[in-house]
Amino acid sequence: MLLDQLAELLNRNVAMSTQAQVLAHGLEGRSLAVHVEGLPLKVRASIDSGQVTLSTAADETADATVSGTPLSLLSLIGSDARVRLRTSPVTINGDAEIAEGFQELLRAARPELEEELSRHMGDVAARQVVNVIRGVTGWGRNAAVTFATNVGEYLQEEGRDLVTRTEMDEFLREVDEQREAADRLEARVARLARPAKR
Repeated sequence: MLLDQLAELLNRNVAMSTQAQVLAHGLEGRSLAVHVEGLPLKVRASIDSGQVTLSTAADETADATVSGTPLSLLSLIGSDARVRLRTSPVTINGDAEIAEGFQELLRAARPELEEELSRHMGDVAARQVVNVIRGVTGWGRNAAVTFATNVGEYLQEEGRDLVTRTEMDEFLREVDEQREAADRLEARVARLARPAKR
């Protein structure tokens, strides 16, 4: 039931986007399976007559299979998703071009949260809900960055488990100086080892 509603939403957005229609046409007859690690969930997306079909038919084969944690899979929907697909910890089996094609289609047909909420609760309430969600996610991002920075500073300054940037730069500079000195010494020894011309 939920997958049918999601497919209906995606198909409505595909119909409203020329880019999404072109992408769907290019994926005609192709399929992508998405396996969410840690959950007994495998969703199969396919394109038939320009329409997105979603099912949980785990036994059906797909042209490509993408596996990852819920967060790593969600990270593939953003604006720089194509880069993330190549660098994220998700696993792709099968045709990677098909996986990228479905990723682009999903991005082009991705529902706007505020617009979808406004259909059910009105514009003002939808705006307030989206602002709360943005505030919470922004706070979470800021909290994660602050936490990482604080832990890094503690490990560098208090615990002395990590070297500081200045100490690392100084070490690397000294390594470069020693390497250059060793190269000069090696060249000098090679010159001295050559027989003198008479």
